[in-house]
Amino acid sequence: MSAAGSSRQRDEVNDGSPAASGPSDTSSRPFTLPGVILYDKPAGVTSHDVVAAVRRWAGRGIKVGHAGTLDPFATGLLLVLIGRATRVQRYLMALPKTYEATARFGAVSTTGDPDGEITETGIVPEGDLELPVGRILQRPPAFSAIKVGGRRAYALARAGAPVQLPEREVEVQRFSESWRADARRGFVIACSSGTYVRSLIASLGDAYCESLRRTGIGGFAVGDADPERVIGLDDALSFLPEVRLPADDARRASHGVAVPADASGVVRLTDAEGLVALAAPSGDGRTVKPIVGLRG
Repeated sequence: MSAAGSSRQRDEVNDGSPAASGPSDTSSRPFTLPGVILYDKPAGVTSHDVVAAVRRWAGRGIKVGHAGTLDPFATGLLLVLIGRATRVQRYLMALPKTYEATARFGAVSTTGDPDGEITETGIVPEGDLELPVGRILQRPPAFSAIKVGGRRAYALARAGAPVQLPEREVEVQRFSESWRADARRGFVIACSSGTYVRSLIASLGDAYCESLRRTGIGGFAVGDADPERVIGLDDALSFLPEVRLPADDARRASHGVAVPADASGVVRLTDAEGLVALAAPSGDGRTVKPIVGLRG
């Protein structure tokens, strides 16, 4: 998650920060089916704050989660998962992301964002910059939520322990400059899941990510965000191919039994009543095996 892991824990509630709000209509809660809320997170609240607000609205016994953390300083699209939608979290988290970022040059931050200790260097580049695109090796920042020996990297870094995480391969499909003014420049970034935008900005020189807004996750756009609307799980997973099953096969699939289908990857199994399960090829080339049950 590109915005994950600044100097503050991503899933802690920040006292005094603006409160996240859930849907306002508590008299009609559309949770008979699982679904996804597209939430435009404001600055100053954590992703956990947003989940907690939706959980209060959803009521006791209904699971609520999210598919990709945003730092407290960041804004933009957060996918809030309700009910059985939490079972497919990893598939939604794997979707590519798009961001709008403001880089401030001439200074560096210990965390790569405004929450860290800022050191002025005065080194501001001139002219066009070489912006990395394609498959690149990236070292996640020390202040990140990655676990090291069972502890979060940011916890070790805050305690003063040296943290150097191993590089990993990510993909940047787009990295373009949209504006510049004095020591600041704006960028539009499209990247794979797991890319750290703060690290991309820091790689440009003496710079840190001053503001960050997530504008898209896969086919979901922040412009469509609405905390009052729950998108049905079948619609939310429409980026996965659909395999329509007859009633007998659907019944077998709902019990985890492999069913005949031609598929090269994960698919949605549906029938006349809707979503049954997610399934993956069995290896025999003729059937798919349910891997996530989504009925009952």
